[in-house]
Amino acid sequence: MRVSLESTGALERRLEVSVPDAEVEQAFDARLKTFSRTARLKGFRPGKAPLAVVRRQFGAQLRDEVVSEIVRQSLGSALNEHRLEPVGGPRIEALPPASGEGLRYAAIFEVYPQIEIQGLDAIEVSRPSAEVAPADIDAMIETLRKQRPNFIAATRPAADGDRLTVDFEGRIDGAPFEGGKGTDIAVVLGAGRMLKDFEAGLHGLGAGEQKTYPVAFPADYGKAELAGKTAEFTVTVKKHEQVELPPLDEEFCRAYGVAEGGVEQLRSEVADNMRRELADAVRSRMKSQLLDRLLAANPVDLPRTAVENQVRALQADWLRRMGAKPEDLKEPPPREPFEEAAKRRVAIGLLIAEVLRRERIAADPKRLDERIEAAAAGYSDPADAARQIRANDNLRGQIVSAVLEDQAIDWLLGKVRIVDAPTTFKELMNFGA
Repeated sequence: MRVSLESTGALERRLEVSVPDAEVEQAFDARLKTFSRTARLKGFRPGKAPLAVVRRQFGAQLRDEVVSEIVRQSLGSALNEHRLEPVGGPRIEALPPASGEGLRYAAIFEVYPQIEIQGLDAIEVSRPSAEVAPADIDAMIETLRKQRPNFIAATRPAADGDRLTVDFEGRIDGAPFEGGKGTDIAVVLGAGRMLKDFEAGLHGLGAGEQKTYPVAFPADYGKAELAGKTAEFTVTVKKHEQVELPPLDEEFCRAYGVAEGGVEQLRSEVADNMRRELADAVRSRMKSQLLDRLLAANPVDLPRTAVENQVRALQADWLRRMGAKPEDLKEPPPREPFEEAAKRRVAIGLLIAEVLRRERIAADPKRLDERIEAAAAGYSDPADAARQIRANDNLRGQIVSAVLEDQAIDWLLGKVRIVDAPTTFKELMNFGA
């Protein structure tokens, strides 16, 4: 086997491989003999057909199989010989064989860039410094109360936050239209679940009142036959309720899973959750700064193959979030909105991989167990879910990758300059905005 290697770009390589004719024919003859032992041909007992007949009927198929196997084996040997790791599968091009060569082909592929991380000592990362104050806990408890409101009969005109139960009928140019009529429909003012004009017309009304007013459908409304049109709605308010926050008592605590200890235990658990969220937010801010500055200090040649793979992954993720399937679309979503994010992901992945390689970082078993337990915690049977995650190579591999990235980030943060930046829980978490 003869091998030649050529660089055809910053990361692209062209590997030409020639396999002697004798080697190809030897492999073909061996495959033919093996196949003939079990071959079934009309007029012959299984395995008893003459070799020449088997060759005539199955020779082309068997030769293709042999060539594919030789390409696979010879390419693997050539890549090992030159210590090359392709990014994605190589593109194989058949080449005309020269004298004495039974097979000649070229493999075109990209390799990963050589990376030497620099400039860590010049990177500065700001660490938000905040604590969960008693006032923050009070505010969070109030938020929890607002999440479980009681509605009581209103004693004033309707305003934001009130719930109205209404009947309505809409007409366009005097004619009713599909979807324009409703009975006993609950509307919470300010929730934005109804058309803006429809909600606005309900403000100031009370139980037993009726009002007729125009409602404009936006130009991009989901039903094309209504988009951009104006309807006249007659609305009757059957019930008007306003919010009354629940008392902070034992029943309220039980609603949030606190069976014992009452309000003090609830405050303690809320404070613990807030501290965990605060720690996560601080870590996220520091990680984002670190990666931005690491990328700026270490420009990386990006393999096109890796970028394209990441673009497709982002497109698929976007489709899943939109509730669509790739096979349902005539063509994939445009790639441009995903390209920059894909390049960033690939660059970060290469830099993280280099940290892990250079520092010989292995996944910490304790962190791995904690991540698996956290991932399983949301299931009805966490212990069984954790067992399934550990037994699933794909799921476990994703968690291992996340743990390794965390450990690489820890190592990098230990090498840069960190400056504390005083702030508050409210500012950092955008709480109450």
